Amino acid sequence: MIVIHIFTILLFVYLLLTIPYLFILSIAGRFGKLKTYTAHPRKARIAVIIPSYKEDNIIVETATHALAHDYPVENFTVTVIADQLNKTTIDRLRALPVRTLEVNWQKSMKAKSLNAALSALADDHYDLAFILDADNLMSPGCLEKVNHAFQTGWAAIQCHRSAKNRNTPIAVLDAMSEEINNTIFRRGQRALHLSCALIGSGMAFEFHLLREIFASPAIQDNPGEDKEVEVRLIGKGLRVEYIEDAYVYDEKVQRKEVFQRQRTRWLATQLENIRPLLSKEMRRKAIKSVYLHKIFEWLLLPRLLIMLLISLLLLLCGIDAWTGTHILSPAWPWWTIPAILYALTIATAIPSSFYNSRTFAALLQVPTLMLAMLKALLGIRKNKGSFLHTPKEFSN
Repeated sequence: MIVIHIFTILLFVYLLLTIPYLFILSIAGRFGKLKTYTAHPRKARIAVIIPSYKEDNIIVETATHALAHDYPVENFTVTVIADQLNKTTIDRLRALPVRTLEVNWQKSMKAKSLNAALSALADDHYDLAFILDADNLMSPGCLEKVNHAFQTGWAAIQCHRSAKNRNTPIAVLDAMSEEINNTIFRRGQRALHLSCALIGSGMAFEFHLLREIFASPAIQDNPGEDKEVEVRLIGKGLRVEYIEDAYVYDEKVQRKEVFQRQRTRWLATQLENIRPLLSKEMRRKAIKSVYLHKIFEWLLLPRLLIMLLISLLLLLCGIDAWTGTHILSPAWPWWTIPAILYALTIATAIPSSFYNSRTFAALLQVPTLMLAMLKALLGIRKNKGSFLHTPKEFSN
């Protein structure tokens, strides 16, 4: 019983440290003010880069949509990195005014493809590199707003990635999860003048900065390249800006199996990249406020695991209250505090557009996704360092 009490005390302390942190960010994300961007008379030359791994069904549509973007045509180009695409798809891409770079890796990695593209484009005098995934569609004005932020001094910019599909209950929950993350880890962090978290696409960087980062062999075998980029930016003392109304529409996963695979990859990369963040060199280089904040962020448990944990704890609270066995320490009423605060955190972070009957019906899938997240956690060791591809299935 003593061991259980020590464990629950440590767990209680962890929840009391992390949940108020999330609550503050959620409140800041809901009510805080962000800088707005429109257009700037100086136009950066932008390389829009789209890595595509076996995405024959959507990449031509994505490239065509990117080409039609409302930014001066002489100031941006579109490059598709063709990793294991069919010859028919490559021929269709070559028929467009798109630069198509074919790669053939023994072990496919998005970071390797990005490094190849940045190296191939280096002599074309770009100012910015803008990274899209093969399923991403930019909203009108997206590059203008990114350019405006760049012209005001930002070298790293994250756009507002949002769902382009809510066609299944899993997709609805995934879309809502993305918006909760946007509220807390992007909008909330920037409202408090912190560096916002990168997502992996819909990101823009000063071209030579990104090329320098991806030239490192360490990042090229890292399946979590966005986390590695964050580590490098922290080491350089750079913050990431967030543009709330520069939308990049992204496909949300539609099936539990795909959700589990995606979360396995995310969990593995977060754990893998926490080690360089804790290194002595990083502690020496980084700005303390940025560094400490990022450590705290990366040590957070995934939201579904926190929900599962709180559900189990509330069950134990009920057993404690009913039987008087005193399993938990501190006593059961104290555990309602983090539970209520976490519920308020999530409720505050969910955009009003999700408060509808469709979302409430989708919430019936949450227990299934909790188990999928638990399986993803157990699968980390097996899939460590692997590139787990998330297939794209949605058609407009």
